Amino acid sequence: MAAEARSPRARYREQNRAEIKTAALQQLAEGGIQAVALTRIAKDMGLSGPALYRYFAGRDDLLGELIRDAYDEVARTMEGVGARPADGARATLHALADAYRSWAVAQPHRYLLIQGTPVPGYAAPPDTLLRARAVLGPFLKVFAAGVAGEALRPVVDEMAAWARGDDGVADWLARHTGLAPDDAAAATALAGTVLAWSQLHGTVGLEVSGQYAGMGHQAQTLLTAQIDVLADSFRL
Repeated sequence: MAAEARSPRARYREQNRAEIKTAALQQLAEGGIQAVALTRIAKDMGLSGPALYRYFAGRDDLLGELIRDAYDEVARTMEGVGARPADGARATLHALADAYRSWAVAQPHRYLLIQGTPVPGYAAPPDTLLRARAVLGPFLKVFAAGVAGEALRPVVDEMAAWARGDDGVADWLARHTGLAPDDAAAATALAGTVLAWSQLHGTVGLEVSGQYAGMGHQAQTLLTAQIDVLADSFRL
């Protein structure tokens, strides 16, 4: 059965919520998280302060929505890349890394919102963890086909214990790889994904925050080399 049409009131509410989030993103781009101010958004939209609180309970509620949106968007990007045919696991790994970096460079304010310095006193929504894992899910599938070198054994062993002891991690693995938590390939998949994430977050975070300026190299070149080293470590 087709979904019932939304009422004019529901459409109006959704439109206003979208406009509020757009205004907040503009503030975020102009001055970072500290610049996001509901009172200024309400004034610009011609709303009273109390009226705006009908759409968001407060600044933290609004930030939570922006964080969810950012994670969901980059997750869709990564899923799309992971689903495309590629010339082997190494090529897929490079494509995933390049897509993640491209998203972050194109929208640095949104990247820093989800991966930058935490806001004092702010706690991200509990479902943020699931959304962050969705971003990394395609990496699990890539590294599940790898073979970790002996130097990575301590990391693989820790990941094996993590998979066996955390039902959420087991579900994450099953969703993206179909592997049981006690499968040796599951620990390899987790180890590769965590290491890839560390490389991505380190390199992309430094680039987006301007730390590579004047250092004589391109972030893309550095990231490509790092991914190749990681692929070699897992024999991809």
